Formats: sequence, C-alpha cells, structure tokens
Amino acid sequence: MELFGRQIGPLETNVYVLADARTREAIAIDTAIPSLAWISELLDERGWRLKMIVSTHGHWDHVGDNAAVQAWSKGQAAPGGDAGAPIAVHALDRHYLVNPEPLFAPFPIPPSVPAVDLAEGGRIKFGDIDLEVLHTPGHTEGSVCLRNAANKLLIAGDTLFSGSWGRTDLPGGSAEQMAESLARLAGLDPDLRVLPGHGEATTVGDELPWLERVKLTGRLPR
Repeated sequence: MELFGRQIGPLETNVYVLADARTREAIAIDTAIPSLAWISELLDERGWRLKMIVSTHGHWDHVGDNAAVQAWSKGQAAPGGDAGAPIAVHALDRHYLVNPEPLFAPFPIPPSVPAVDLAEGGRIKFGDIDLEVLHTPGHTEGSVCLRNAANKLLIAGDTLFSGSWGRTDLPGGSAEQMAESLARLAGLDPDLRVLPGHGEATTVGDELPWLERVKLTGRLPR
C-alpha cells in the first residue's frame, strides 16, 4: 500500500490517496475543494488509475471536489468506457452529495451522484488492498470509518480525532450515536494508526484513556 495525504481547503480537510503500486490502482478519500490538481498530478506522475472516490461522510468540506475529480477520471477510462471513477458514500449520507448543504461554505459545492453504498461490513478492494467499512454515525447519520487490518490503518473521517471527536451539533449529528461509535472504536486493535478527517494522525491506543470512559459511561466527555 502507498499512502499520501494533504490538508486542503478552508477547513484543512485531510484528503488521502491510497494506491496499490502493483496494479496501479488508487482511490481518493474525502476530496475537498480544491484537491483535483493535487490528486490528478499525483496519479499522472505515477501512471495510476483512479478506481473510486470515497466520502467518509457528506459534509461539504469532504465532498466538494467529488464531481470535478470524477470528471477528470473519465479521461483515464479504457476505450469505450467513459463513466469515470464511481463515487462511494453511505446511503444515509447520499442526500448531502446529491443536494449539497454548504453550511458556512465560502464557495458553491457542486452536486455529485454516488453509485456505491458504503454499508456496514462492506469492503473496498483494489489490488492487494482491502478496506472494511465500519458504520460510525454521530457526526452525520452515514459517517463511516475504513479499516485496513493488514496495514493496521483506520481512516476515521470526522468520527475520531487526536484527543477529540467530530461535532454532533451540525445537521445529521447525534451525541448518543457518537458515543456508541466511539465505544465501538475503543474495542479495535490499539495499534491501529488513525488517519482523521482533520488534524494529526494518532492511534487507537493513544486515545484509549478517554475512549474507555466513553465506553463505560455511554456518553461523551464534558
């Protein structure tokens, strides 16, 4: 697995590209505006093909460049195929992409049309890479994390940050669901490296002291 990340946009969203160098396939995760130039240059330089555009949830700072990246990917398609890389999101967050709600966004958010449902227990497979979908609502109804057990990696979106968690006071948020999701993450491998939607990377083990309190009390810390 090859992993690249960059903070992009006004909210410094962590945009990630995962690739299998053997098959030259890659996926882009949380394509904030303006990530198209970085993603396209990265893939073109290495001769990689974009297989999927993945949104961990539907808020504007994670999906803004979905449509632009998909349009660019059509140029990579094999002869006779022009659909471009499919967009993936949990079904409960699909409406955010189709009818964007750009709350506090400083620019328009183009709509995009998902074709893949990131359902609980589903898998994203390309080359030798296998990502398991964990439905972790709380920040939005359809927030997900992606776990790669082989490389001890958890792409956490806006569910888990270093020392904190995603806001629950925005559209689709729920403090009760967030507490349940964080309690679930507390039971994962402590060695999992956590790549959040904002801020610095961490590990499940580093967050366990407060995650265990959430699991014990059933509510978020105050």
